[in-house]
Amino acid sequence: MEFYEERKYYLTLKMIFIKAVKDLYPKAEVIIQNALNKGIYIEVIKKPNLNGKDVEKIRERMDEIIGADYFINETCADVETLKKMSDSLKRPDITRLLDNSGWIDLREYELNGYHDYFHGKLYSKTGVIYLYSIEQYKSGIILKYPLKSNPNELPEAINTPKLAKVFEESAKWHEIMDVLFVGGLNEQVINSKIEDLIRINETLHHIKLSKIAEKIANHSEIKIVTIAGPSASGKTTFGKRLCLHLKANQILPVIISADDYYKNRNSVPLDCNGKKDYENIESLDLKLINRHLEELAAGKEVEIPSYNFLTGEREKEGAKIKVPDNGIIIIEGIHGLNEKLTEAIPKEHKFKIYISCLTQLNIDMHNRVSTTDVRKIRRIVRDSLARGASAEETLGMWESVKKGEEKYIFPYQEEADAMFDSNLVYELGVLKIFAVRELVKIKVTSPYYEEAKRLIKFLDYFMDIDEKFVPDDSLLKEFIGGSYFYKY
Repeated sequence: MEFYEERKYYLTLKMIFIKAVKDLYPKAEVIIQNALNKGIYIEVIKKPNLNGKDVEKIRERMDEIIGADYFINETCADVETLKKMSDSLKRPDITRLLDNSGWIDLREYELNGYHDYFHGKLYSKTGVIYLYSIEQYKSGIILKYPLKSNPNELPEAINTPKLAKVFEESAKWHEIMDVLFVGGLNEQVINSKIEDLIRINETLHHIKLSKIAEKIANHSEIKIVTIAGPSASGKTTFGKRLCLHLKANQILPVIISADDYYKNRNSVPLDCNGKKDYENIESLDLKLINRHLEELAAGKEVEIPSYNFLTGEREKEGAKIKVPDNGIIIIEGIHGLNEKLTEAIPKEHKFKIYISCLTQLNIDMHNRVSTTDVRKIRRIVRDSLARGASAEETLGMWESVKKGEEKYIFPYQEEADAMFDSNLVYELGVLKIFAVRELVKIKVTSPYYEEAKRLIKFLDYFMDIDEKFVPDDSLLKEFIGGSYFYKY
């Protein structure tokens, strides 16, 4: 294809899928859940015992709808009109969103008699869809479509059962707290109940951390804990909070940053574009880091290097450290799950943790919140406050960051002994104030203007939440400043 609009394609395919389900099972409800196994995980509720034959019927009906090349009509793009109609809508999730949100970008579409609501534009005809797949996964369905990076093929599936379990646990908590959808979250803000939700959410983080710390403490043979995750996951705060929980379990942690083991700039390998590839694990001095880990685990004192990112060189002197008898080594870096980083240490002496912002909050039943968008917004806010970088600079490097994650982080996530979802259900209401302030600075002539506009529209769905409610040890403080663990 000459020009492929991934988001538009996905929204159109999604409407076709929901229409097909409704045609076959009129009483069924579709809930779009989360990204999983290189596709989107979808639950079909009020349809008991979904099986392979059902999936095949849905696929056949989708093919019929695509083959018929039906028109998809935008019947209403005015949110004010939709707000006036909210009482008569048959979708409680949409009604709640309209009643508890501002001037959001919500559009009503019609496909062969079926009406649905989307946050963005769809194609005008069903025949534009040329490639997709659906397959049964547990009690739901994985829907796959081509990505912008390769519009002529479907992404290769990667089975991630551990990740799926984390999503499942988060969804249960969101359902109990009545914050499955943005409308429910905004309702808590409007009714002044958000402070309780924040405290409960933060307590949940502490409970999860405590369980991980206890798991480590209960296995005396563990000598090294690695922490890895994609950009803006909150690895630094997580590591420092984990230290507190380990100390409460009478274990004294020693923290090492893998970043201090970068090779000097002239020795860093190049990527396919001839640029220094700092995401590549070969950018690290793997021999030195493994030797140091081996010596530290044996109780020896080691001088850890100190890397100067301004000069691209190691400093002449580093910090000397030694692990106490009741101590443990914690190493934080994007390659923490890759066996090469710690290959000198026997497997039984290692405990690997994967941390990521695995957003489970949906806008409504048929429209999810992208985990990538949340991390991108976190990064924009932190880069502006802590590093003096503009939103344009952050957006400019994001594609490169994503490529590095796809190559060096995500393939190893199932190697983790524990997974931690760093997302906070309320965070976008807090981040919004900081992010919009930076995004509006991007000029209309910028190549990132449309993306900035999209993110601002997305953040408009969330009611403002005052940062004063965020505890000083919250992982969110890593991005908005004022953290107990470090200052900026």
